[in-house]
This record gives sequence, C-alpha cells and structure tokens, in this order.
Amino acid sequence: MTEPAATTPAPPPVAGRNWAGNVHYSARARHRPTTLDEVRRLVARAERVRAVGTGHSFNRLGDTTGDLISLAGLPPTGTLDRDRGTVTVPAGLRYGDLATRLHTDGYAVANLASLPHISVAGAVATATHGSGRANGNLATGVAGLELVTADGELLTVDRTDPRFAGMVVNLGALGVVTRLTLDVVPTFAIRQYVRLGLPRHALDAALDGAYSASVFTDWRSDRLDQVWLKRHADEPAPPADWLGTRAADAPVHPVPGMPPENCTIQLGEAGPWHERLPHFRLGFTPSSGDELQSEWHVGRADAAAALAALEPAAGRIAAVLQICEIRTIAADDLWLSPNYERDSVALHFTWIGDPAAVAPVLTEVEERLAPFAPRPHWGKLFDRDPATGYPRFDDFRALLREFDPAGKFRTDELDRYFARD
Repeated sequence: MTEPAATTPAPPPVAGRNWAGNVHYSARARHRPTTLDEVRRLVARAERVRAVGTGHSFNRLGDTTGDLISLAGLPPTGTLDRDRGTVTVPAGLRYGDLATRLHTDGYAVANLASLPHISVAGAVATATHGSGRANGNLATGVAGLELVTADGELLTVDRTDPRFAGMVVNLGALGVVTRLTLDVVPTFAIRQYVRLGLPRHALDAALDGAYSASVFTDWRSDRLDQVWLKRHADEPAPPADWLGTRAADAPVHPVPGMPPENCTIQLGEAGPWHERLPHFRLGFTPSSGDELQSEWHVGRADAAAALAALEPAAGRIAAVLQICEIRTIAADDLWLSPNYERDSVALHFTWIGDPAAVAPVLTEVEERLAPFAPRPHWGKLFDRDPATGYPRFDDFRALLREFDPAGKFRTDELDRYFARD
C-alpha cells in the first residue's frame, strides 16, 4: 500500500477545537510528530497527554490540560498481508483514504461509518459504527494494536492477549495508539437505494432490508422519512411497493435543506463499497459543522418500544433536531462497546448547534430510554452514567490502573466516569 493522492485539504497540524466547534481544547501545547520515536519521547516526558484524531467527538472526553498529539503527520503507508487477510495502518489515517487504497489492491473492510473523514484510531477507540444486522462496529475489525504506553515504551497486542477485548475500545485512556491491524475481505460492489415514507411498524423489517440500512426521521410525522438501503450489487432492487414506501426519484440528503451532492451516489447505481457504504463523499464537507450529536444504543428487541417511549416527547425533540438516524449493529465481546453481548439498535440525534436549547431535551430522551438500559456512544453528548450499562466497566477500570497508574492519559471527563481508587 502506498500513499494516496490528496482527496481533501490536509487538516491543520493540531486544531484548537473539535469539528463542530463546541469544544475548544485546553491543551497547554499541541504537537504533530512525524516519527514514532518522536511520539515516544513526547509521551514519556509529558505529565498529561492525549492523542487527537480528526476531531469528530462532541464531548470533552479527549480534552486535556497537558499535551495534545495529532498522529496525522506520521507516514501514511500501510502494510497489506494477503495471507493473513489483514492490513496494518497508521492510527491517524482516515478511513476514506484507507478505503481507496484497499480497493485498488482488491480488498475492503467489512463496513464503514457514515463519514469517511474520520481517523481509524479515533473511530475504533469510541466504537464508531455503520449499520447492518450482521455487521459489528468498526472496532470489531481490529486484529491488533500498537500503542505507546505511559513510560514511552512500545507495546503490541493482538487477539491472543486476554486483555485485548478491553483494549480496543479504549477511549484513548491506555496509551497513544500508533498503528492498528484490521481484518480485510475481498472488495465488493454496492447499490444504494433510498425509500420514502416508511410506516413505523415496518422499522424492524427495514433494518433487515440490506447489507447496511439506515432509517431517518425528523419526529414530525407518523411515518419515518427515509430508508437508505445499501445492497450488494448482485442483489435485486427493492420492489415498487417495498414495505409500503415509495422510491426516491432523485438523490436526497438526510438533513432537509442540505445539498444531496455531498452524499454518496443513490438511485441503484452500482459502485465500489467505499463509495456507497458511507452516507457522505470523502471529497465533500458533509455539513457545516454547526450541530451537536447524541446517540444511545438499546437492544435490538427493544427498538420499537424505545421509539414508542420517545413519542410523547416528539414535539420537543423535533424543535431542536436536524435529523434522527436509526441503525442496527451486531453484538460483540469488546468491554466498552455499546454492543457488548447485545445486538443493538442505535438512535442517533443530530441536534441544532444550541447547547442550552438541546440540554433539557437530551436529558428527557435519556430518562425515557432508561428502562431499556441505553449505552451512549462515547464520542457524543450524554449525561447518563455509563457504568450502569456496561457489564465489564470495572474490568476496564482495572486496565486503567495497570496501564496508567499515574493518570497521564486521564481527563476530567474520564475521571467523572472512571473514578480513581
């Protein structure tokens, strides 16, 4: 694998704020090292340090008053192992850049998130996901990790290590991940169809309607607005009356009023997996960034009941909402994954960029979802104590003590959830 041609402008060395602009980093110094040895020296001498990816987290989990390190300056080359079916890549590489190179070599990763703009390490560390009943989140495709530990030493772990399931979704709290080894599969083609006006009772069937499926609603109607179906190219198109919907006759954007040109190609035209599985094109800005996001995962069997529990709040949700997306993710064994041992449905809310207006609605959504043991997406906004939803929470706290006894990678937000002994 070789360095890709530029597809979008390179990010600044280390930005002073996240992508949405609602978090301004508190770091005393920012670094963009160009070698692994430089990363090791920075970590070893720092009192507090964190790695930052592409800034697509909406909370302060990754903020630090110490040193902030971007890994985007490390060499972008990867190593494809055809015999083992893996690729080893630098942590700061974006999924979109990895995907174009993998496809050229005849390979793919099993799934992608809605944005191809996010870094591999950042997405994995927060259990970011795509959709599909048989598809795990992106972290489930990790076969190995290389990380710089608190003393600056380099540690490599893989699935043979009994700690591995606790180290993949790591929130950046165990060290600075510098390389990841990912499972790959032969490249494949996808056709994307958009259906409109889904009856609510057909939600479960819709989520099973494709290799990857997403349902969108603005909470203003008794029907769900859009269903994005991403089917293998050799599968038939949905029939004209599929689940009581109608076919979109032109490309659409999930957020009303946004340009569909930013989105991946629809209308059933076949194309490479990496140009259909995300919702947005790598060469375009998906939105203005003037937004906030929250997401909670509930058990797949509870999806309809969870939506019904939110229905009395529909008007209040709609008043501060841009769009809500519903996706499904397969169960896994990763300790801090929202899908740990539970097939899940993710309820994702893209809010307006007004924290004061959003806050009380976010709280109400969490309260209404509480009977379903919701697990929040680690990179989004939430109030709920996550310890109540993760059975291996205390096991991860033990890993924190093992890898970072002095709290070098700690942040105020981490301390809220993982209290020190």
